[in-house]
Amino acid sequence: MSTVDFLAQEKIWFDKPRYDEAERRFYEHMNGPSQSVQDLGANTILQDIARARENIQKSLAGSASSGAGDQGELVSRIKSLELENQSLHKVVEDLRLALSKLECRVAVLEKSPSATNQAPAPAVPYTNGTPAPAQQQKISAPVEEEEDGDDDIDLFGSDDEEDEEAQRIREQRLKEYAEKKAKKPALIAKSSILLDVKPWDDETDMVKLEECVRSVQAEGLLWGTSKLVPVGYGIKKLQIACVVEDDKVGTDMLEEEITKFDDYVQSVDVAAFNKI
Repeated sequence: MSTVDFLAQEKIWFDKPRYDEAERRFYEHMNGPSQSVQDLGANTILQDIARARENIQKSLAGSASSGAGDQGELVSRIKSLELENQSLHKVVEDLRLALSKLECRVAVLEKSPSATNQAPAPAVPYTNGTPAPAQQQKISAPVEEEEDGDDDIDLFGSDDEEDEEAQRIREQRLKEYAEKKAKKPALIAKSSILLDVKPWDDETDMVKLEECVRSVQAEGLLWGTSKLVPVGYGIKKLQIACVVEDDKVGTDMLEEEITKFDDYVQSVDVAAFNKI
């Protein structure tokens, strides 16, 4: 048998790892575990411990650096918020000053029309189209003066001197005076009124509001010119003039009729009242 054939039949080299393992176990059984195996296990544990320590150190270093970065970012954000807060305080203060100036201007505008219109003649008490007693006294003054002028003529004379001719003259003059007084037209008292009609808000249709006000019609009422006067915050009031006959139209009636349009009208005020 040749060497090649012998080696082809020999299987020990192919099963060497198995024989080595069997030999190791035999010696371990006889002498216990080898020192090299124990050292190898100890080295493995030490390596794991060292690797764990290294990982812990890296984690601590990373967290410290990230914490410092977060703290710096937080400080910068706080500073930017403080600057923004200061700028907002300044803007609010400017708005307060502007609002106070606007309120002062509105107050002056509200007071000026009524003061100007009421300066020529003070407001006269007026109730339900009937003049006050002082007005009635002024109206009746011309008639009383005419009567006083007629009293200067002694129509009756003394009882001693009265005769038929004097009686006839007296009766004739009385008749002429009665006819003259009957033909004289009655004095019609009129007044000029300026009304302030205020809307609910700045979205109220002021054109429609004026149409509603002018739709109020009555005998002895004549509407005049009108204009829109700023009040404030974008709101404008309607200021409209009218001429009324005192015996037929009063301010109470006008206010009552205009405030019926409650969809547009909030309130009605008499800005000026002058006798004509």
